Amino acid sequence: MFPRFTFNITHITGALTPWCRFTVFAVFFPSDLNTMNKEARLKATINQKLTETGERERLKELLRAKLTECGWKDQMKAQCKEVIKEKGLEHVTVEDLVVEITPKGRALVPDSVKKELLQRIRAFLTQHAS
Repeated sequence: MFPRFTFNITHITGALTPWCRFTVFAVFFPSDLNTMNKEARLKATINQKLTETGERERLKELLRAKLTECGWKDQMKAQCKEVIKEKGLEHVTVEDLVVEITPKGRALVPDSVKKELLQRIRAFLTQHAS
């Protein structure tokens, strides 16, 4: 059974690019190391259940579709082009690009997309609580 807790979705950019991840992080305020271990196991259990049921892939596909639909992907492409134009192609590595545009990419994800993913994750946890 999953206890009640709050989710903070920090990486919800999906697998649209090589440097993006989809990870669900639960926000906890552990009082001691033992609590942290329990919570780490809980997080691992949730991620395992998401993967085993195929829900993780469904959420990633939903995320890809929503981000494309809202123009996020085009905005990120434009951001990459801008950085390359400013620094010059010869002076930009993929790693530099990732470091520079990742915070912007996360900030540009619409709240509606974040909320929808959060609702789906909560519904999944409620349905699979045992």
